[in-house]
Amino acid sequence: MTDLRHCVEDYLSLRRALGFTLKRPGQLLAEFVAFAESVDAEVLTVNLALSWATLPADADPSWWGFRLQAVRTFARWLVAVDPRTEVPPADLCPALSRRAEPYPYGDDDIVALLTAARAISSPLKAATYETLIGLLAVTGMRVGEAISLDRSDVDFDQGALLVRQAKFDKTREVALHPSTVEALRGYDRVRTGHWRHPRTDAFFVSLSGTRLYYQNVQHCFSQLVSTAGLEPVSARCRPRIHDLRHRFAVTTLVRWYRDGEAVGPRLPLLSTYLGHVAPSATYWYLRADPELLALAAERLEPVPGGER
Repeated sequence: MTDLRHCVEDYLSLRRALGFTLKRPGQLLAEFVAFAESVDAEVLTVNLALSWATLPADADPSWWGFRLQAVRTFARWLVAVDPRTEVPPADLCPALSRRAEPYPYGDDDIVALLTAARAISSPLKAATYETLIGLLAVTGMRVGEAISLDRSDVDFDQGALLVRQAKFDKTREVALHPSTVEALRGYDRVRTGHWRHPRTDAFFVSLSGTRLYYQNVQHCFSQLVSTAGLEPVSARCRPRIHDLRHRFAVTTLVRWYRDGEAVGPRLPLLSTYLGHVAPSATYWYLRADPELLALAAERLEPVPGGER
């Protein structure tokens, strides 16, 4: 065991004690240490970090940059412990932002996905995915938030969901339309009929009576996309389950613009509903949609003696 391994453990313990989760960086640093041990390296150097970060050789450069960033942040801390440490320069293999383009789900696409889910042979699984996809489409919840719901988090009488300890450790209440409440009641009846004593407190359950796993949800959604006949728009714009959240935000903003609402003052409301840390995160949805940009442009005041 090298000193690097001990240093990584100390570094992660310190950062996590300060409130950082560092789940993915922690995994990457463990892989980096294993690589360093395989080549008998005890000192973090630029060449060592770059040799590891650029694996595999055929990966996207943005992935290399992301890997190197994890080591760079650790190196900044480590240099105070071991002066021999070399901190990789920030412009060396930068982690370029390559955010996927949101898939422009239309109403027909949502209907097709729900129809595909309804056709699943297992009644429980069919109800689970039809209800889950519908809930994501009409609330803009994150997938992880939905599958983390416990049955006690669903308040049918008040028409609300309690999302606990979501991203950024935020807890919020999500108000529901009466039709959504009825859909959730219907699923609850199916769920209870199949599992009177499930093995989990989760609202959405699997065929084995456990909470849904994120990877399994993603896999099933990909199958439903194929069944529904949804095609990628481009290599960076494919039907993703997360884009149901984007669709909710965009359709909400479009409706406000069309209804003549003052969108600016209402953005904090949408931001809170979506669980964003600040309204600035919600502005991304406006920038990402051509129709929203056009509607926003129509609100601009004309410039005297010039064009709008």
